[in-house]
Amino acid sequence: MLNREIDHIKFRQKRRNENQGRLLVSCPDKPGIVSVLSTFLYQQGANIIESSQYTSDPENGMFFIRIEFVCEDLVTKSARLEKDFEEIAKIHGMGFRLAYGSERKRSAIYVSRETHCLMELLWEWQSGDLDTDIVVVISNHEEARPMVEALGIPFHYIPANKDIRQQVEAEQIQLMEKYDVDLLILARYMQILTPNFVSRFANRIINIHHSFLPAFIGAGPYERAYDRGVKLIGATSHYVTNDLDEGPIIEQDVVRVDHRDHVADLKKIGSQVERSVLVKAVKWHLEDRIIVQDNKTIVFH
Repeated sequence: MLNREIDHIKFRQKRRNENQGRLLVSCPDKPGIVSVLSTFLYQQGANIIESSQYTSDPENGMFFIRIEFVCEDLVTKSARLEKDFEEIAKIHGMGFRLAYGSERKRSAIYVSRETHCLMELLWEWQSGDLDTDIVVVISNHEEARPMVEALGIPFHYIPANKDIRQQVEAEQIQLMEKYDVDLLILARYMQILTPNFVSRFANRIINIHHSFLPAFIGAGPYERAYDRGVKLIGATSHYVTNDLDEGPIIEQDVVRVDHRDHVADLKKIGSQVERSVLVKAVKWHLEDRIIVQDNKTIVFH
């Protein structure tokens, strides 16, 4: 029965439009950019089904756009399409990224003892609402093993601490290569990553922070929030950089609390916000809705 359910999940997740593509562009703003892009896609036989754009400053600003399109035989056309677009990108000083519906991203989840964010991701994945293959879960504790292996997902227990950090990360990097991972999701993985590890996966590591950054950075945020008598608690999901908890923010949310809520209450309420914020950030990354510019993000909801 369990195997049949796992097969059903995988079948549901494979239903994809192989003729669907996404084009993300950033460049100096000037008249005619939208026309250039739409004309190019039209000449390729593509039909635009969604488009969203943003200009950072009406005068001398940067222009950002995400276009979703469908194109017959896109799998066979993709290499030529990218080569042709490179010429346009050079002319207009564009940074760009093309993503394809035929290429499903592969995700690894990192977790420690607290499993609420992991469970939320697994639920979204089981329901078919997380457009990824979860190919491996890595943890420095054993708590999550039963729920992960019950779904047929490989689980790797790798004890970690600051004294063996380089050795641990070398093993983790090998696993990322073995499973051909595109996205690393830190679902309350309570270890600091080294610059060497982070640089290998630039803008591909998403973390959930248990406070509304930049407030209460570091350990014990709920205890410190309680001591300060805060009236709002929240969570922040961001890309990981070498500056601890200061990477580009993808999503944030807050919940109102009051003097009746003790530390345990704050943690419970906070865990609910963490789950929601992390899943939104991961979904937007998987759907290619994010452009990173300096230490900020443009998110096309």
